[in-house]
Amino acid sequence: MVETKTETKKTVKATEEDQKSRIRIKIKAYDHKVIDQAAKKILETAERNGAVIAGPVPLPTAKKKFTVLNSTFVHKDSRDQYEMRIHKRLIDIFEPTPKIIESLSSLNLPAGVDIEIKM
Repeated sequence: MVETKTETKKTVKATEEDQKSRIRIKIKAYDHKVIDQAAKKILETAERNGAVIAGPVPLPTAKKKFTVLNSTFVHKDSRDQYEMRIHKRLIDIFEPTPKIIESLSSLNLPAGVDIEIKM
């Protein structure tokens, strides 16, 4: 039983070391076509510089719903419903080099794409 405890500690340390040497990129957009274009550009740039990539992983789409009354005082049953969908993708780049980081920071992406980078 002692051996299993030490093995689990070793695997935990190994995963911590793996997490230190990666860049995690989260991409958000309202349009799924635009977010796929942005993910494709990021992948092409990273592959051109010889990076090890995992992704793009599609994350669950967030749906925000709004209900608006058509009439201000009467006809409360008459309503319009609107929905905003926020599409998300996740890309991991393992063992990034300064060249990869520089090329990703100078990348021109389509308008309407929000990028969150964690190192």
